[in-house]
Amino acid sequence: MNPYSYTGDEPEANLRLLQTTPKWQRYTIDFPSAYRTRHEENNTVRGEYFQPRDVDRAPLAIIHHGIGDELLIPSRLLARALAKRGMACFVCYSVFHSKRMPETVRKRLPHITPEEWFEGYRISVINMRQVIDWAGGRGEINEAQTAVIGISFGGFISAITMGIDKRVKAGVFLIAAGNSEKISQKCRKNALRKRYRRTETEYRRRQSHYYQYLAEVAAKGVEQVTLPNQNFLIDPMTFSSRLRERPVLMLNALWDEYIPREAALDFWEACGRPDIAWFPTAHTTFWLWYPLISRKITRFLMSTFDNQDASLV
Repeated sequence: MNPYSYTGDEPEANLRLLQTTPKWQRYTIDFPSAYRTRHEENNTVRGEYFQPRDVDRAPLAIIHHGIGDELLIPSRLLARALAKRGMACFVCYSVFHSKRMPETVRKRLPHITPEEWFEGYRISVINMRQVIDWAGGRGEINEAQTAVIGISFGGFISAITMGIDKRVKAGVFLIAAGNSEKISQKCRKNALRKRYRRTETEYRRRQSHYYQYLAEVAAKGVEQVTLPNQNFLIDPMTFSSRLRERPVLMLNALWDEYIPREAALDFWEACGRPDIAWFPTAHTTFWLWYPLISRKITRFLMSTFDNQDASLV
């Protein structure tokens, strides 16, 4: 089963110029989602496109923010920083952003049903893949140099997208992890822990089943393994074997109240121990370190794509 497959070619997008600077131009952009839901708000992909000026065949970074509207701010800051360095950036609005989220969901978030969470992941990954389709028709973008940058919930989406779609050549995952069962069990946020925490016996049993499933997926591929639990398909760990030996950067918070250190290390180990940096902060104060975060991401992506260019010579 692959819930992230879809039909359709390059989407027909509407672009509107918002801002022009000496280094880049910013557009709003929207196009129809390839995955339709009963909520009309979900059915239009929305975002912002930062196009570097006077750059031919620019690398592309697709940035996906977390739940809510606040994390759109650092996403824009990152997009501007990368555009100044000659990288095109597409900032995806999350399905849990006010412009895409139906009122019935907003009132209950984060306490929505498992089916609604699953659908949110499904829409989000498919929409990110559609952005790559769109980029393939843009002469100023080098589609062969595509990266994903995901923040919090967007980090989960970006990791799954990279695992599903080989067109993604590099990934940056911020304050994110894998092993969702462990996140629910070990997180320090009382409201979430009380809602999702299981008995220790039940937790260990489910972890055993999940790790058995991961081993089978690594050996045979996710499409060839019987799925014991639908939620396994919205866990980045399920796709981690496809991230090994590929450029990945993880940036995490030492005192994250949502993402336990153990879960971040599980994902890091499963991805083949890529570069990782820990910041002395919590999840909600992570962006106090924005200048250093931005520099690390910029250096990582510029180095990755410079090396890919060199390998083609």
